Amino acid sequence: MVKLQKPEFVYMNGGLRSWNDAVLHIGCEAVTRGLSVFEGLKGYWGRDGCFRIVELRRHYERLQRSARLLHIPFDTSYDAYEGAIFQLAAALLGTERDMWFRTTLYVTEGHWGEGTAADLVVTAYHTEKEIPESIDIGVSTWRRSVDLALPARIKASTNYQVARLARIEGRPRGWSDMVLLNQEGRVAEATGACVLMVRDGTIYTPPATEGALESITLDLVESLASSLGVGFVRRPIDRTELLIADELALCGTLAEITLVRSVDGFTLPSNRITGAIQSKYFAIMRAEEAFGGVVLSAVHSTAATVREPISVSGSRG
Repeated sequence: MVKLQKPEFVYMNGGLRSWNDAVLHIGCEAVTRGLSVFEGLKGYWGRDGCFRIVELRRHYERLQRSARLLHIPFDTSYDAYEGAIFQLAAALLGTERDMWFRTTLYVTEGHWGEGTAADLVVTAYHTEKEIPESIDIGVSTWRRSVDLALPARIKASTNYQVARLARIEGRPRGWSDMVLLNQEGRVAEATGACVLMVRDGTIYTPPATEGALESITLDLVESLASSLGVGFVRRPIDRTELLIADELALCGTLAEITLVRSVDGFTLPSNRITGAIQSKYFAIMRAEEAFGGVVLSAVHSTAATVREPISVSGSRG
């Protein structure tokens, strides 16, 4: 989990700015209508002393899709996107902690879709080099919006309003996260991560058509499951299935692989499969184990030398 921080630098208006100088006008649509789309990216220090960011190009492409669906112009090339992240990383990185990046496209000019202009802003926050602790979660009374109202496949800041309400709902009960149901009463996703359910040795997860984000981390989990000989199926999940599951976990860029201890007060009997997925995930991120199903981009000590995308023992499967 990212704790509240005030980093020294932000990437904004095409270059590094001090945190206090990174401001938006109160009249822009990013402020008045919450009009922005974003991506969260995670970087890890490997045991070999190299810092690598996970699936940079796929995050760039998903940001492109979100911007397109909200009619936000996004003309930044992949090289420029990568360069902005690497420039900020070089300014803020410390070897004692990992880092989470948020690349946000804020609408800075325009009105109701006319004359729209946007600026790419990159912020970065340190995270501890720790495997997430197991958590207790609940099922929220708040619902995921439908595709014809606010599509979940658009990674927009406004899509997280319901997540905020769900977190507020669960906090008095000691629940660290909440599962959102869709309008049909089936599982969509958690507030900031996809849901993994294990029953009879197979991992199940809701497809994007159920109201889940088209998750990059989830695709990686599918590859990890295949490498371990574990079945992986995308299908609808009923609320009551969560309560009788053998195992549950959450997965996402920031959640990584977080094991679930209980849901709605029902204690889960096992974490054998999700625990194995979690262990393999972090072994790969720490460069302790080679795996062909993920592309990592190495960041070196200066922004001028950080254009080295690599695939750990091969390309994405």
